[in-house]
Amino acid sequence: MNPVLINDTTLRDGEQAASIAFNIEEKIAIATFLDVIGVDEIEVGIPAMGQAEQNAIAAICELGLQAKLLGWNRAVISDIQACIACGLQRVHISIPVSAIQINAKFQGQWQLVLQKLKDSVNFALDQGLFVSVGGEDSSRAEENFLLDLVLSAQELGASRFRYCDTVGILEPFTTYTKIKQLVTSLAIPVEMHTHNDFGLATANALAGIKAGAISINTTVNGLGERAGNAALEEVVMALKHLYHYDLNIDTRRLIEMSQLVTSASGYDLPPWKAVVGANNFAHESGIHAHGVLQNPNTYEPFAPEELGTSRRLVIGKHSGKHLLSSVLQQHDIILNPEETQSVLDAVREESVQKKRSLTTQELLYLVETQIKV
Repeated sequence: MNPVLINDTTLRDGEQAASIAFNIEEKIAIATFLDVIGVDEIEVGIPAMGQAEQNAIAAICELGLQAKLLGWNRAVISDIQACIACGLQRVHISIPVSAIQINAKFQGQWQLVLQKLKDSVNFALDQGLFVSVGGEDSSRAEENFLLDLVLSAQELGASRFRYCDTVGILEPFTTYTKIKQLVTSLAIPVEMHTHNDFGLATANALAGIKAGAISINTTVNGLGERAGNAALEEVVMALKHLYHYDLNIDTRRLIEMSQLVTSASGYDLPPWKAVVGANNFAHESGIHAHGVLQNPNTYEPFAPEELGTSRRLVIGKHSGKHLLSSVLQQHDIILNPEETQSVLDAVREESVQKKRSLTTQELLYLVETQIKV
């Protein structure tokens, strides 16, 4: 089984999400935390954006992190020079490969695309850099042209090819077929870069791994342009539990990592967000709560301790007698069946009025008003 590498691009593609802007302290904090939890590689940004970005990237380079650091570039020599000036030793060179992208950016001049790729890869290699090449809009590219371009990049000396589903139009079955064909044709590894426009970024990334790719671009919380990218926390936990890969990533700190990026981005997560959402180990409905009280495996795919958290039993509209009794027993309150039903009816009415579950204090107050305890 091939190893799988995580190349997190929260600091590049994540920050490219509309209305997101990290300051230098936040970028350093995010890079440091990604390194601490064991992420293999970090795409730290785009040096060609200007001095402020270069200052942040240079500061990250000076941290002495264990993770490999990568800068994103167009197939433009001045972009690569900006990476070198920041202290980066690894560069990613992106080139459009679909007709719609080449027509828009190079007026349909396919040979110019190949020439710019050749010039930029040769320049980077002459500087002793690790070179990754990415095919922008690979999923909409003409397959023979894409293969010719990737083989050319491989022949030039690129060490990896990034397959980009730039507008998120793939689904897992097509992804598997396309990546399998590509992996079979190449000697260099393939990296998956998937977008979430149809909610399939994580699924497509996993399908690519199943087909033989060995690297995945992720972002914390799935942050990214439009609907975002494959979420780091989803990819890591899916690879661990569905594919049985040990990525040596400290999953107990994924929620903390998520909270750091949530704070830096200024946008809260919905509570039902996969893996790191507040509701992942919260149980309210009677059937689920009863099952979890008997055996957590009934309604949890993995233990909350793996994420450094714990389950919550929530009292609300959908709660049943078993859950209510269990919660009250934690406060040394034991009710008979009639009293339990009376309190449960009051709980449901109050929950509907408040449009939410009840806090412990609210529950205890209801018990006081319904029953003399």
